[in-house]
Amino acid sequence: MTPAVPPRLSRTAHHDALWFAAAAALAATRTPRARRAATRGLASLGLASLTVSALGKRTVPTARQLKRRPASTAFPSGQAASAAAFATGVALESPAWGTVVAPVAASAALARGHSGAHFPGDVLAGAALGVGAAFAVRGMVPTRGQVAPPARPRAEVPALPDGEGLVLVANTGAGSAERVRALRDALPRAEVVECEPGDVPAELEKAATRARVLGVCGGDGTVNAAARAALRSGLPLAVLPGGTLNHFAYDLGIEGVRDLARALCAGDAVRVDVGRYSCGGKHGVFLNTCSVGVYPELVRERERWSHRIGGWPAGVLAALRVLRADRHPLEAEVQGRTHPLWLLFAGNGTYHRMGLAPGRRLDMSDGQLDVRVVHGGRRPAVRLLAAALAGPLTRSPAHAAVQVGRLRLDHVAPGTLLAYDGEVTEVEGRVTLEKLPEALTVYRPADPVRLTPH
Repeated sequence: MTPAVPPRLSRTAHHDALWFAAAAALAATRTPRARRAATRGLASLGLASLTVSALGKRTVPTARQLKRRPASTAFPSGQAASAAAFATGVALESPAWGTVVAPVAASAALARGHSGAHFPGDVLAGAALGVGAAFAVRGMVPTRGQVAPPARPRAEVPALPDGEGLVLVANTGAGSAERVRALRDALPRAEVVECEPGDVPAELEKAATRARVLGVCGGDGTVNAAARAALRSGLPLAVLPGGTLNHFAYDLGIEGVRDLARALCAGDAVRVDVGRYSCGGKHGVFLNTCSVGVYPELVRERERWSHRIGGWPAGVLAALRVLRADRHPLEAEVQGRTHPLWLLFAGNGTYHRMGLAPGRRLDMSDGQLDVRVVHGGRRPAVRLLAAALAGPLTRSPAHAAVQVGRLRLDHVAPGTLLAYDGEVTEVEGRVTLEKLPEALTVYRPADPVRLTPH
């Protein structure tokens, strides 16, 4: 490094501009792991900055023999703390991206000493504080590597090193074009069928007749349709996340093309549970969640607005409209007892929450429905928020939680909405929710911890 580089790097890192630019560059890769690494890096940086501000800095004594009088107070070094916090946060989420960021962070921290602004002790103290901040953030919001789901029960499936035998249906409405191109590069002999959302079910049925492995690229609703086709045909399923949330794929440990290609090439797969709902002659499956109450109404309202203003704004608007409406809770008989309910949520598998992180499933074949009930009463928004904040608590004044293998609702009013994996249907009378244990075979890499920057 030339003598002019450290001062220039030090100026760039001033006010954390360098790290915000680095986070923007990571986010621009449009891969979930890189985006999480960027977010974790910034969160760690923020905590380090707050800690430095809270502790206060001790001014550099005039007796210190520095090349020039520092422009700011010196101990600990705030820039060293920010550099170490950002780099450590990124590395905890993605070791590969951490190796890219670490040399820049080390140079930025050392530049403070090289420029004469700090003694080595100032830089070391700041760096130690930054590393501690990153680990504190990890304690509050664990990385995905800390909560990787178990790989069992394993399933015997064909290995497809070049993709031959895979027929993958991609929902073009989910914005999957980029991932489809990457899949064709990784598995050149795979057959890919791109179609509009309304054609997905028919294309999946046709694909199942000629495939050794049925593949799908899209959001959770598209994956649900593929699961139904795979169950009917007895084929293993390969899921490439291509939607907004992608809960099922992410809980499996599949975030992108590399994960899926690795599983297909090695022939690694697991058997997972499937949830099923039935009501009279109507029935369906769910891979993530099934619910009745205000949430299905929110989903329908969101779909009404999403094509006009976008998905996330539509979700916020839908929540405001549904929760502010003058309505009464759902009345239903649950396991023989009548309850007023604002929401009944049934997860396909037990959802766990560690720290402040959103809930996710650690075991996709535990045989349980994770049932959460928000009791009826005044102020539904307050009750729903209290239930969300309660997280893993099994009971509160606003909600209750239990894990069961089967659930029955009776006397459900006509026209009641039921949501499953983002889709909505109407039910009435008796509604039964149950598990199909280990019914679906799905590809998943044997080792969910990835060391490649994607």
